[in-house]
Amino acid sequence: MNLIGTYECKADAKGRLMISSALKKQLSPVLQEGFVIKRSVFQPCLELYPMKEWNLMMAKINKLNRFVKKNNDFIRRFTAGVKMLDMDASGRILIPKDLCVFANIEKELVLSSAINIIEIWDKNKYETAIEDATSDFAELAEEVMGNIGEDEIS
Repeated sequence: MNLIGTYECKADAKGRLMISSALKKQLSPVLQEGFVIKRSVFQPCLELYPMKEWNLMMAKINKLNRFVKKNNDFIRRFTAGVKMLDMDASGRILIPKDLCVFANIEKELVLSSAINIIEIWDKNKYETAIEDATSDFAELAEEVMGNIGEDEIS
């Protein structure tokens, strides 16, 4: 799954947000399976996984030896606060209160595609994160992508 786009939306007082029609259309093959929402590892945002993508991630994590303390610690932290979600008939998802608190989500949100998942951000935090990353992005792009040969890209 390769999701595309960044979408602004609003959350209501209960923490429900309406998924934009453009994003819902991209998600249509997986809507019936539901989603998993969790805290991001690196950013103050949430990650929304289509169930199929979550199951692929869990298959990778399940290969870790749980008798190695750092693996067990990682699994606990990675899955902390994980919740299953379904989209209601109106195309809304309900973000649990504890996750709203973690990501400082109040009213104005940004849903940002991140290849196979969707990041859910407080709008101000998202804009700050993008602004902070702008100055380092050229250097980061060179470091991450600069050594990939033409044959590895295609």
